Amino acid sequence: MLNPIEIEALKLSGFIAVVAVSISIIPGIIIAWFISRKSGLLSSVLNMIVYIPLVLPPVVIGYLLLLLFSNNGILGNFLLETFNISVNFSWKGAAIAAAVVSFPLLVRSVKLGFDTFDYKIEEAAYINGASKIDCFFSIILPQILPSIVTGITLAFARCLAEFGATITFVSNIPGETQTLPLALYTATQIPGTEDSAIRLVIISIILAFISVAIAEILAKRTNKRILGNRN
Repeated sequence: MLNPIEIEALKLSGFIAVVAVSISIIPGIIIAWFISRKSGLLSSVLNMIVYIPLVLPPVVIGYLLLLLFSNNGILGNFLLETFNISVNFSWKGAAIAAAVVSFPLLVRSVKLGFDTFDYKIEEAAYINGASKIDCFFSIILPQILPSIVTGITLAFARCLAEFGATITFVSNIPGETQTLPLALYTATQIPGTEDSAIRLVIISIILAFISVAIAEILAKRTNKRILGNRN
């Protein structure tokens, strides 16, 4: 059985992952479309910026977020002065950290959908009088839905596993920023908590397998539905 601290960490991890992915979906789709459809310097630079979190050490990401979102930072001061919102040492900061590190996975998956989309279908829709907005929402997005679902699921799984950026940015506060990986880290540092550490390791592995399995199942089902509609 999980103890109250472990249960709290598990709930907080799920909540933060949902928030992080939710705020990433729309920007992720827009940026993936832009990178896929546009060429030139701006697209190349944006593409590099998006994928930087994949290669940067998470601690570096966390420190940069700390500089930006601290109460004296550019963004942190703006949020505090304008909306009276502070993300320091709070779940909001943890959600921001999770969103940043998982964003490349979301964009990468969605971009693959745009890259493989048959744009002859889009051209045919234009010929039949469809507007660009109608075509995007009624034709393109439904066709690349498997890629969107996969990106969301992988990003969610990455959020659950986030550690380095979170602990650097918002510390390790039980009930506020202590997610599952941080609770596991705490358990490994305290003598006599080996059982707790093992439980958290098992839960982390199970969640990882479930996330990947869901991504595969949903993508295959959506693909079958789309192919069935085409036929």
